[in-house]
Amino acid sequence: MAEQVALVIGGILGGLLLLLLLLIGVSCCLWKRLRALFTYEELPGTKAVSSSQGNKICSPDARTQASRPPGVPFVVPPSIQSRDWVPLSSGEWAQTPQDPCPAPELLPQATNSSFGGTCVVGTINPELYKFPEDQSETDFPEGCLGRLWFSVEYQQEAERLLVGLIRAQRLQAPSETCSPLVKLHLLPDERRFLQSKTKRRTASPQFDEHFIFQVSSKSVTQRVLRFSVYHVDKQRKHQLLGQVLFPLKKEILAGDCQRIIWRDLEAESLEPPSEFGDLQFCLSYNDCLNRLTVVVLRAKGLRLQEDMSFVSVFVKVSLMNHNKFVKSKKTSAVLGSASPVYSETFSFRVDPAELDTASLSLTVLQSTGEDRSHELGRVVVGPYMYARGKELEHWNEMLSKPKELVRRWHALCCTTEL
Repeated sequence: MAEQVALVIGGILGGLLLLLLLLIGVSCCLWKRLRALFTYEELPGTKAVSSSQGNKICSPDARTQASRPPGVPFVVPPSIQSRDWVPLSSGEWAQTPQDPCPAPELLPQATNSSFGGTCVVGTINPELYKFPEDQSETDFPEGCLGRLWFSVEYQQEAERLLVGLIRAQRLQAPSETCSPLVKLHLLPDERRFLQSKTKRRTASPQFDEHFIFQVSSKSVTQRVLRFSVYHVDKQRKHQLLGQVLFPLKKEILAGDCQRIIWRDLEAESLEPPSEFGDLQFCLSYNDCLNRLTVVVLRAKGLRLQEDMSFVSVFVKVSLMNHNKFVKSKKTSAVLGSASPVYSETFSFRVDPAELDTASLSLTVLQSTGEDRSHELGRVVVGPYMYARGKELEHWNEMLSKPKELVRRWHALCCTTEL
């Protein structure tokens, strides 16, 4: 029994001795590390790089030479011996960049610096943080009648078209003061419209009004929003300042999200339409890309053959060369309107050598059912070989103004007259 007690006491003492030795070893390691951290002292006799060396910023010959006096336990590790160290005014040390001479234009031009001759590596260029300027607020073309901002959103489930009338700018009133209001039509319905409030004595009104049109999802893409801006004079007479025609395309109404759009006002043509109607389109030729562009805008005064509620009208654009058919493209069909709006763009590849023999034929067609169509009129534009009058002038103006869209109205002619 006494032997067992002696063995237990011996085991306990041995364990305590081993624990004591382990604690002593850990304490020695910690002491060595702490001592190594606190052995770094500020080197006396060091001097910062002089900042009065003309315009030579951080020249290679102006490096700080920090001499180590005897007795100071400071050793630079081999991995960073080739780097330069400069003292800061607060007694700390900072490493200079690898390139001792950064470009002078990247450094701040400050003469009084609390860092003495220390080179500042990073500077902020404010030009990189500027937001791009909104061109819709400043870029107004010459002869602009005004600019209108609005939003469009179509709700598929409720079949509702939500239109937000936001504001207008630079309206050209016939008098010194302008009191505008806006009428909204969903063409081809000319009888019903919605109207905004009149804003008094301002050429840049802020409307912030919302309107709702009930329209089916099948016909909404064939409708056109028309914003008619009027000036209300003292006798409460309405004088038209301009209008905006906005076709409701699929890509605009997709996504059930609100889109903010701006458009410049257009003057309403006061000239009566020709016998078969008129067609408005733009022409442009890019001589660098050899690309002929046609933008079909709208038509008016068309002589439809059937009930307007059951017909659709589209435009066929054909490229001809030496009276031979090359290629044709069609606009989307607009339902039941004698004044359809398209705003669709088509491009054709035409070499510069072919401009004297090429021509464009724009034909307005009316769908009559069973994949049949009836021709309402046609316009041919091209060089002197194929066109005369306004059609020839339009073609020549396009060639004289490369890369610019030239817009004009043209009277439709019957096929037998061509």
